[in-house]
This record gives sequence, C-alpha cells and structure tokens, in this order.
Amino acid sequence: MRTSEDATNRDMAPPERVDSDAEAAAFDDEPDHGLRDPAVRGAWAARLHWLPDHPCELLDLGCGTGSMSLLATDQGHSVTAVDLSPAMVDLARAKLAGRAARVLVGDAAAPPVAGRTFDAVLVRHVAWTLPDLDGALAHWLSLLRPGGRLILVEGVWGTLSPVGIPAARLTGALAPLAAHVRHEPLSGDALLWGRQVEDDRYAVVAAARS
Repeated sequence: MRTSEDATNRDMAPPERVDSDAEAAAFDDEPDHGLRDPAVRGAWAARLHWLPDHPCELLDLGCGTGSMSLLATDQGHSVTAVDLSPAMVDLARAKLAGRAARVLVGDAAAPPVAGRTFDAVLVRHVAWTLPDLDGALAHWLSLLRPGGRLILVEGVWGTLSPVGIPAARLTGALAPLAAHVRHEPLSGDALLWGRQVEDDRYAVVAAARS
C-alpha cells in the first residue's frame, strides 16, 4: 500500500478536468458514490462519528448526488449541500426531497452560503482538485462555529500514475490554523469502497478554534 509519506516524495499527476454534468447520470454506479449496497451505506454511516453526537448543521461541499447528505439527515442533522454541477444538484435535490436539506449550485471553494456558519463542514474528494488549496482550507475553517469540525475525505489514488493529495499535505496546512488535527486511515475498510483497495485513502478531521 502506498503511504502518504511515499506520495509526498513523488509528483502527483495533475487533476484531470472532469465534466461532472456528463458524469452525473452514472455517478451513483460507483459503490462509494451511490451507497446503494446496504453494507457500503452502513460503513459510511458509521464514519459519520466525525459529526457531533447531537443534531447539527452540516455544510456538504462537492456533494455530488447527495449520498452523504442523505446519511447525515438520517442521523438527525440538517444539511446545506453545494455542488458546481447543475446536473448533480438536480439528482441531489431529488434524493433529498422531504429531508432537512437544501441543495445549491456553487463552487466548493467559495460556497454561496451568505456568511452563515456551521457545526461541521464535510468535503469529500474535492480538495485535491483545487488550485488554491490553502485558501480553501482557511475559508472552510472560517465557516465553522467555535469548536466546529472540518472533515476532509481524500486519498492518493492509483500506484503507477497516482493522483490525489497526500494526507501530510493537509495535516501540515491545517496544523497552524486549527485547534487540533486528526488523520484517520480508510484504506483498510473494504466496506467503504465496495472492495479491497491498495492505494491510500483517509480522512483528516480538524477542529476549529474556540
């Protein structure tokens, strides 16, 4: 398995430009996107221990079709979800209809939330694509209430031509800005991905200063 330390010392392939609107219809076919398999869905629901253990307000950035937002509402949280793709947003709105959720079209790096703050900000598989990562991290922390949590789910995918972002890059950038930062490996939990994986997948949880 590639470690974040290994990846830090090798160049990552630049992120490819993805047409999310074109991919929206088939997006949920990936086990960890659609969470259609009850075992995969249950594994991700268990990982929402990242959120406060009381009903909270969550900002889900780069929400895709809203699968993680749906899990959060199942656990009693209210959600504002944002995605840049109108096609993804349409699917997320349908999935979250009748839930304590609203879904907006917008840039994850600068979400259209009009100065609101949240108990938690969840960003899954987005940070590695951003041209100004440090600026985005600082902005996301500014959207948190005192003691709130920034949750980043990222990875270094592939072994021959890896893409992604090493965990050390995120923990290093967040350490001066947050009250504390925790790294949680995810590669070993095959249920999250619907299969065994050999690359480096992880979560980084940063707590906002009080």
